[in-house]
Amino acid sequence: MADDLITLVTTDHRELDRLFDMMQTDRSSRPLALPLAVAMLEAHSEAEEDRVYPAVASEAGEKEEAEHAAEEHHEAESLGKHLLEMDWESEEFDRALEQWIGAVRHHVEEEENEILPALREAVDSERLRELGLEFATRRSRALAGQPLGVVGAGTRGGGGGRARGGGGAAGRTRAGGAAGRTRGGGTAGRTSGGAARAGRQPAAVTEGMSRAELYEKARELGIEGRSSMTKDELAEQVGKAQKRKKR
Repeated sequence: MADDLITLVTTDHRELDRLFDMMQTDRSSRPLALPLAVAMLEAHSEAEEDRVYPAVASEAGEKEEAEHAAEEHHEAESLGKHLLEMDWESEEFDRALEQWIGAVRHHVEEEENEILPALREAVDSERLRELGLEFATRRSRALAGQPLGVVGAGTRGGGGGRARGGGGAAGRTRAGGAAGRTRGGGTAGRTSGGAARAGRQPAAVTEGMSRAELYEKARELGIEGRSSMTKDELAEQVGKAQKRKKR
């Protein structure tokens, strides 16, 4: 069915493939196709990590697969954001593009051959439609907060600079690797304020961190079960772990 999770996820995969093929065969398409692909991949990944992978872990019993898939998301996001800073006409860009496309296609293959079939077997069609609605809603909200910008604005002349808050399709800037991603200013419009509003953690620990950032921090801290946690749960566990380290 068109509104079930499997169909929605695989449709996204095919659209990403179309953009990849476009960038590989037509260099002139890159300034527009790359920001679109990066934004789409990020929104798709966040929706899966927030709504799909917890179900994969708890309902399909594929906790390790869900954690591995989330790791691949973060690697692919990092590679994509790096491309946005490069000269799209350079040979270096060509090599980095192939690396990024290869990483994403590897992830897609594993997801379609292992994760999605396991989930299909574990839940009924009604649950797949329910997950599809949750996925689509989360993805749409993520995309709504992601302004697209110009590829290579940091290297191809100084006119105008970047419209995003520091460089990513979602306005995230990188500060010290995958664990240091923060959303710049208000451009993405998505922060982990829910945890702070709930009064779970001190502002200095988790305020303003995205789910991806919280996930990376949870990995650094060795927090188990992180792939099946919501953003608020990750914020809570990261805060507790940080407090324990200070004692």
